[in-house]
Amino acid sequence: MIHLAKLSANKCNLGVRSAATKINDVFTESNLTTIKTEIETNNKVNYSEDERKQEDVKLFTKCFTEMYNICRRNEWGDPFSYARSREIHMANTLNHTVAPTLSGADAFDSEGACEYKSTVSKVINATYNGISVQDTWEHQWEYMVAKKIGCYKNHYYARYDGPDIVELYKMPGELVLSYMKDRLKTKFEKENKGKDPRLGITIPKSYIITNASRII
Repeated sequence: MIHLAKLSANKCNLGVRSAATKINDVFTESNLTTIKTEIETNNKVNYSEDERKQEDVKLFTKCFTEMYNICRRNEWGDPFSYARSREIHMANTLNHTVAPTLSGADAFDSEGACEYKSTVSKVINATYNGISVQDTWEHQWEYMVAKKIGCYKNHYYARYDGPDIVELYKMPGELVLSYMKDRLKTKFEKENKGKDPRLGITIPKSYIITNASRII
């Protein structure tokens, strides 16, 4: 009897969660429809500059809230932490699975964990910042291969123009490491690394377009 009661309770809980999810889906869909309608209406109205700003503040607040709600429902993490919103956008564009946490992989493609980099510059590039410094170059490179770069088979680089991805590339991790090795060693061996001793390196357009596969 106790076992049956537990099963019944579990089914009830599942039913409640399922119903709650459906309600949230409808609620969010309704909110998004409302926001879309408001945007279309506001674009047609000849507001004064002050009125336009007030309306934009209201719309931004609604969009901000809905963006957060969508990400929370899908367990995508906080879209406003670092470049998380672009990572989510890239993953959805590529039909990848968004990583559930901010540390480690950004997403998962058909070959496993992958790394994303995005830029809003006029030309495509990929910047890797905040690389922890190890005690020797041998240990540094082991760290790069096993934990920082080489652990991701594929690296994806996107260039944004506003909300749109205008360029998107895929580069194998071994080619990323190949570009970094000598350049990073020079930086590692530099005696004065400044106030922030962590390492950083930017992969330029020339290397990306030569060694990566263009998707968009």
